[in-house]
Amino acid sequence: MENYWNKEIECMPREEMKKLQDERLVKQVKHVYENVPYYKKLMDEKGVTPDDIKSTDDLHKLPFLTKADLRDAYPYGLLAKPLSECVRIQSTSGTTGRRVVAFYTQHDVDLWEDCCARAITAAGGTNEDVCQVAYGYGLFTGGPGLNGGSHKVGCLTLPMSSGNTERQIQFMRDLGSTILCCTPSYAAYIGETLKEMGLTPDDIKLKAGIFGAEPWTEEMRREIEKSLGIKAYDIYGLTETSGPGVAFECSEQSGMHINEDNFIAEIIDPDTGEVLPEGSKGELVFTSITKEAFPLLRYRTRDICVLSRKKCSCGRTLIKMSKPMGRSDDMLIIRGVNVFPSQIETVLIEQGYAPNYQIEVDRVNNSDTLDVYVEMNEEQFTDTVKGIQDKEKALTAAIKQILGISPKVHLVSPKTIARSEGKAVRVIDKRKLHD
Repeated sequence: MENYWNKEIECMPREEMKKLQDERLVKQVKHVYENVPYYKKLMDEKGVTPDDIKSTDDLHKLPFLTKADLRDAYPYGLLAKPLSECVRIQSTSGTTGRRVVAFYTQHDVDLWEDCCARAITAAGGTNEDVCQVAYGYGLFTGGPGLNGGSHKVGCLTLPMSSGNTERQIQFMRDLGSTILCCTPSYAAYIGETLKEMGLTPDDIKLKAGIFGAEPWTEEMRREIEKSLGIKAYDIYGLTETSGPGVAFECSEQSGMHINEDNFIAEIIDPDTGEVLPEGSKGELVFTSITKEAFPLLRYRTRDICVLSRKKCSCGRTLIKMSKPMGRSDDMLIIRGVNVFPSQIETVLIEQGYAPNYQIEVDRVNNSDTLDVYVEMNEEQFTDTVKGIQDKEKALTAAIKQILGISPKVHLVSPKTIARSEGKAVRVIDKRKLHD
């Protein structure tokens, strides 16, 4: 039995949804043109006026926005409402360059929390549930978004934030948490800690987890489901478009439904910017059609994925996006080969290693080097030096088969790779320092 938070929207016939999107887009373009000089200038340069946008069919006429635009316009350049009407900011973790700061009116916060409520309900959440939110709070959108969604659904909400894993497990047991929300790497770590404490999934009441904010593989999903005794659901979002809840997974677990009443998705060719037909693999672009304070039109996410309108067994008619298959920018080009960290992760899990690893790329004598540090578990660690060397060789061969290039694999002792309570740092690219 599938649960819906807003059945009318989630199962709306395609024609009706298109009509709703058309109306909202036309209104939004006018709002942005009149209130955001930065975007008006981009439209003027492209020779487009709000009158040219009559429906979603005209979306392709509008200029793109990129992260570079957000940095150029920092802090207030893309604001579409007076600051007196804004009640909140959220910000990205800002690993490169200036942070991205997004603004929210109260209406924006309500819509965002509504999207998160849909995700929690799709994972089986009701007002009978205890929802443990172990995403970071503060500027990061994970904690505040799912916290608000959980309140809307009426769950008993534990605003734990990330970290202090033993306390997380103690609360989980004492208060009978049934839904866990955090990053996949932290969920895996909670599962690991549970086992070290001599506990099994039978000692906790969790039934579902909502995990996002970083790439994770199907193999990692199965590991987490096993270690915590749950069904693990994916959630997708970006600070730039509000936060988690832009798209969410249903019981079918075969991609995430995009909340199309709030966001229009397109897939483009990352090189040419041309819109690709449904089912093509390319870069995901979002247009926010309900946001008031910080409405981004045609924002390039850099995430590579596929959109599908295939009928879903859950009954929702919302278009689905695949799990991002890497990014058009965190893709590493090593010796001319495109490498996504997730490809390496898949091999590790298939070979029986936990997804605790780090990839180091460097350039020595003008040639790229690729080192993969992989943590062993206790049993693997008891092996002889020769045994460990053989395992390294086997892993090297398996990775080479997938990537077409040979890495240097280093098996390291348990617990030596730093655990992350937020987004895991998977890649260290030292080449930038030399180039």
